Amino acid sequence: MAVLSACAVWPMAGAAQTSATAPVTTLEEVRVLGTAEEELKQAPGVSVITEDDLQKRPPANDLAELIRTMPGVNLTGNSASGAYGNNRQIDLRGMGPENTLILIDGKPVASRDSVRMGRNGERNTRGDSNWVPVEAIERIEVVRGPAAARYGSGAAGGVVNIITKRPSDKLSGSVTLYGLEPEHSEEGGTRRASFNLAGPISEQLSFRLYGNVAKTEADSPELNALASGIPATDEAIPPAGREGVKNRDINGLLRWDLAPGHVVEFEGGYSRQGNIYAGDRLFTSSSDVLSELANEGAETNTMYRRTGSITHRGDYGDGRTSRVTAYYEGTTNSRMNEGLAGGGEGTISNPDNRSTSKLDNYLINGEYNTPWRIGSLSQIVTVGGEFRRQRLDDEYSTRGGAGISGDPSAISAVNSSALFIEDNIEATQDLIITPGLRMDHHQKFGVNWSPSLNASYYVTPTITLKGGIARAFKAPNLYQINPNYMYTTRGNGCPFGPDGNRVEGPCNIFGNADLDPEISVNKEIGIAYDEAGWGAGVTYFRNDYKNKIVADMGDQAIPDYVDGRRSFQWVNSGAAVIQGFEGNLNVPLLGESGRTLMLTNNFTYMVENKSKSTGQPLSVIPRYTINSALAWQVNERFDVLATATFYGKQRPRTYNLANNAEITGDGLNVRGSYAVFGLSAGYRINERLHLRAGVNNIGDKRLFREDSGSAQGAATYNEPGRAYYATLTASF
Repeated sequence: MAVLSACAVWPMAGAAQTSATAPVTTLEEVRVLGTAEEELKQAPGVSVITEDDLQKRPPANDLAELIRTMPGVNLTGNSASGAYGNNRQIDLRGMGPENTLILIDGKPVASRDSVRMGRNGERNTRGDSNWVPVEAIERIEVVRGPAAARYGSGAAGGVVNIITKRPSDKLSGSVTLYGLEPEHSEEGGTRRASFNLAGPISEQLSFRLYGNVAKTEADSPELNALASGIPATDEAIPPAGREGVKNRDINGLLRWDLAPGHVVEFEGGYSRQGNIYAGDRLFTSSSDVLSELANEGAETNTMYRRTGSITHRGDYGDGRTSRVTAYYEGTTNSRMNEGLAGGGEGTISNPDNRSTSKLDNYLINGEYNTPWRIGSLSQIVTVGGEFRRQRLDDEYSTRGGAGISGDPSAISAVNSSALFIEDNIEATQDLIITPGLRMDHHQKFGVNWSPSLNASYYVTPTITLKGGIARAFKAPNLYQINPNYMYTTRGNGCPFGPDGNRVEGPCNIFGNADLDPEISVNKEIGIAYDEAGWGAGVTYFRNDYKNKIVADMGDQAIPDYVDGRRSFQWVNSGAAVIQGFEGNLNVPLLGESGRTLMLTNNFTYMVENKSKSTGQPLSVIPRYTINSALAWQVNERFDVLATATFYGKQRPRTYNLANNAEITGDGLNVRGSYAVFGLSAGYRINERLHLRAGVNNIGDKRLFREDSGSAQGAATYNEPGRAYYATLTASF
């Protein structure tokens, strides 16, 4: 047989690249030929966060806090602008948050797409990693590089798949309370409560239900006053700290075992997220309006997310399986209007003016897996297809609101479909080859082909060599592709011309219906060693990236002055390259395979992450990141976990392509390397009660945001100081 089973195959890619708290289990080596999806989940760029990890390192509110400890993962913005710096999102291998596809149980999450994308490529959003409470999660799969290409648009960096707990054979449940209290009063704390309930209804019916209520307070408006040199007054505020958020989540799943080998699942959910304003805006300048809103902790934007799905899974014996899913996701994004022009761009000017954007996503997809043989070659073939419709209604962000001629329609909609085939081939006893081909047809730009090839070779029973190459893509979003979507700069934001003088404004930026998809050719090769709890591995990755969609006026020809304005567009930019290394080293110190005392480490080193033509970074990320954890299982009831994360230097951009302006002075400031340490302990009081308490950032290493954009270089976000937390779970 050819492929190690999914739970035992490649600890470097799976178990050994989980965070340090996962228990190590030595299984008998059994090679079973699985599907292409199962094989790709053993690729070098795949990590798994287990339920045990989630319990021992519980995030305060957002899963990104834990996901960032995986190799190849950082938190950053979608550009190097520094805008909305404390709303950093999950970045995989330097490709930016917009190229990270978030899934919940394999279904795409796209609520952030209802938030307008600014001309710097940023959205004023927390992202999509906070829709499921941590206590409802079974595991999180983080898929980076070529293995993610099978998921289609938006996965050029990778995929984060959040797998929730399923219905159980007997009635069970839990209630969890969590609290985090910062040592510094100007930083926001967290309180949350969640529940899970699952069990049978009858012989054929079972259910799962979870709910969550959480609140994270906003940082004080005074937090960054000293670092920025801007005092907090009734008329102005310093660069904002982290905004707060209030969560409400409820989700239910009904499972129907309608016949042997056939299961139907019905799922529905509702979530509400409201922010607690901390004073954020696009530019440095502020106002008495922003000061009042921040001091009140006003809710300036509210997201409502509704989901529903029906899934059929079939098992026909002899390895033949199928899955078909119909899925709907609706998002209503209500917020105080943020300016679309001039110095007021991205800033609230009147709290009485609100607008609402509505995003509807419809999806039908499915696949069929079947084994077959050609001569002596054992194979499992996967064929599948997908249809998707996206519809966005955002009247505020279109030209109709500015009195500019043209169709003022606020609707942007697009249909796309896809077919794909993958073949998991046992070429020899030690060599597995997995070719794949995906064809997407997009209503706007036509056909896109995404071929892939992944391979694994077992050099010895303990040493594995793996690699892959794939062509991934990202379709233009519904703002970028809508010709009615508009931003305006009245003059100061217009680009400099060839003569060195700023061109006459105003300058408009419109969406562009003729955009091509972003393309990335992703490559990786890695080697791993695993034996009796020892694990070591290193992976090299390189992404050749082109056609990144930007609104940089300095990166396109200057249009003529017509009807009192210059009309620019979103355009496809030139080539970029991202390359680096990931690795891990696991050392069992005590007990069989490290069950008593285990040291785990992973690292990411970025060689480059920049545009080939300009040399500018695609985003601001550390040169290196090292995550270490020492897990001590004192006895059956008591455990201790010590963690450390080391971040390398972060360098800002040196040139602003938005208007062809060179950055000088403090705008070139580098954020130096730093480290954050943590310590926690867990105690199982009895079979039903479990207590955990810990300290984040023991050394109280605090970083401050010195400007709302990049005027202070890479100092664009806050690293919170020492904080104490405790969580109590009661289960039955």
